[in-house]
Amino acid sequence: MSADAKTEILERLNGALADHPRAPHVPRDYRHTSDLGRNEIIDMLEDRLLDYKANVYRETAQTVAQRVATQLGTSARYVIPEGLDTAWLPEETAARRAIVDPNDARKASALTVRDLNQVDAVVTSSTVSCAQTGTIFLSGRPDEGRRAITLVPDHHICIVPLDSVVELIPEAMARVEPTAPTTMISGPSATSDIELERVEGVHGPRTLDVILLG
Repeated sequence: MSADAKTEILERLNGALADHPRAPHVPRDYRHTSDLGRNEIIDMLEDRLLDYKANVYRETAQTVAQRVATQLGTSARYVIPEGLDTAWLPEETAARRAIVDPNDARKASALTVRDLNQVDAVVTSSTVSCAQTGTIFLSGRPDEGRRAITLVPDHHICIVPLDSVVELIPEAMARVEPTAPTTMISGPSATSDIELERVEGVHGPRTLDVILLG
């Protein structure tokens, strides 16, 4: 955008706001808290994720590492954020190993987009999940990592602790830091062309494995 075009846009905005219009009142009489039981909420989230073509697994602290190993396969180079709980991960082998990515992209060890495009998968935790919409929120916490590591690799294994699942969007938003770089995902990346043909993996991972942990 040229400087002249930018100036014109800002001048038009300033002119439109010259009379200091007041924003209309927005009624907020929607539900803010859930009245469902925990099992109902978890079942709802699983149902929504499956409908969006994600793979969903229920695991415990004792079985999660084996599940991650199964989803990764016997041979995989995968990325993990530096704050991820390593107890969730399988033992490394000569053919399967984790690559730690720092949360600060300015660090010399931070993976480039080219590096991320060459790995097989990424394993992260999550901030909160909304059952009503089947949406998982990532907000760049140490166990979730930078936005890039969950958008470039073709396979995302996302661990969702059951105590982080809520039913409603207002409940989910209350758990997210307002200034955090938030990514919301509902199933694998997908879009449709003009003939409504579904194409997966265009804007993010083609495969999403969700592990409900608890």
